[in-house]
Amino acid sequence: MWKDEPFADRLEREAADLKRRFNRDFWVEDGEYFALALDQDGNQVDSLTSNNGHLLWSGIVEKTKAKAVARHLMGSRMFSGWGVRTLAEGEGRYNPIGYHVGTVWPFDCSFIAWGLRRYGFKEEAARIAAGILDAAEFFEGRLPEAFGGYERSLTKYPVQYPTACSPQAWSTGAPLLFLRTMLGLEPIGDHLIVDPALPAGIGHLELLDIPGRWGRTDAFARGRVHTNGKDGLRQQLGAGAQTTTRRRRSASKG
Repeated sequence: MWKDEPFADRLEREAADLKRRFNRDFWVEDGEYFALALDQDGNQVDSLTSNNGHLLWSGIVEKTKAKAVARHLMGSRMFSGWGVRTLAEGEGRYNPIGYHVGTVWPFDCSFIAWGLRRYGFKEEAARIAAGILDAAEFFEGRLPEAFGGYERSLTKYPVQYPTACSPQAWSTGAPLLFLRTMLGLEPIGDHLIVDPALPAGIGHLELLDIPGRWGRTDAFARGRVHTNGKDGLRQQLGAGAQTTTRRRRSASKG
């Protein structure tokens, strides 16, 4: 951009060194994930959190470690069936209705999904997108900032976080990144790559007249990724999301 090659080279070296030091210092060897922080003495704060997905999104994770990180993110301790918990089940402060310690944040999950996609885990990314979009039906399309991290098979619907804004700006943007993730949109030079991995429950998706350096182009996808062994939210619940939502509201009023 600035036509300053020496400066660009210096930034590349500094970025590579940061990546090396980060992967050395934050990697929890026996758990195969990244620590949340380092304390004042340089010791790892080894809680397992959704921040691992942010690291995939940033690209700082070494490729040899990505598979283990993805396995944690999609494992039962972190993935509730609706989305990825902020703190893994079983951690000391885990609380499925605690704001930073076990709830599911839609915007958080959109970053995680794109991070998984970045490292080649397309189907895993589609599972997260499907879970959050299914949850959106219960919130009448108004994704809240957070909802409960309870297991999907236990509650059958996403449990409301008591003071969550709905809609909320971060969460409102999440479906846009999910759209990019499911369609696999990636600008490369003067071209837009389209490499879809769409949940089967969505069926068909098309995004038309996408503007950019390539002029305008269209993206199409057919649902081929089976995320929960069943096609679509309403088939799983029978009566449908709207009926369940009404029941939940009636129960809360009582």
